Amino acid sequence: MFTGLVQQVATVGSFAARDGGAYLEVEAPLAQSLQPGGSVLVNGVCLTAREVDASGFAADLSPETVRRSNLGELRTGDRVNLELPLRPQDRLGGHIVQGHVDAVAEVSSVSSDGPARVVRLSAPPTVLRYVVEKGSVTIDGVSLTVTDVDEEGFAVSLIPETLERTNLADAAPGRRVNLEVDILAKYVEKLLGSS
Repeated sequence: MFTGLVQQVATVGSFAARDGGAYLEVEAPLAQSLQPGGSVLVNGVCLTAREVDASGFAADLSPETVRRSNLGELRTGDRVNLELPLRPQDRLGGHIVQGHVDAVAEVSSVSSDGPARVVRLSAPPTVLRYVVEKGSVTIDGVSLTVTDVDEEGFAVSLIPETLERTNLADAAPGRRVNLEVDILAKYVEKLLGSS
């Protein structure tokens, strides 16, 4: 389990497609806290570290991960958001993030709002039904609060701290991002649907 509070922005060292999946190497000092077989959140996708050394880690991407997320579009030199799993004694500063991407959304516009940057995203109806104003959503592994929702998509406001600490500072129209909706909304829907 993760919180959506990015601990490090790292660089893709290499990426190679393999049998519908892929092999990813990430250059990250954070890897010093990671063990082979351990979990790490990469742009909101929970991956298992296959190899770890002082300079970074490597992970295999299953075909399901490539189909379901934007990780299959990564290239050497791309910046990615990283987070290690939550420990029982950690504060839950964001929201419950599983690292299971629900869909890929597309940035439709970016505008300034004082020191903040408003990013509007178009999202598929299959996940948009779980997005509510002032609710939580995870975009490329970053826990954010939804500021506006309509039938086409939703908006989030990125404060200077988020812009400085994550790769969302690079958000531009057309960019595809990983989207994970709040798991609690899915459980509520299932419980209400079964009564």
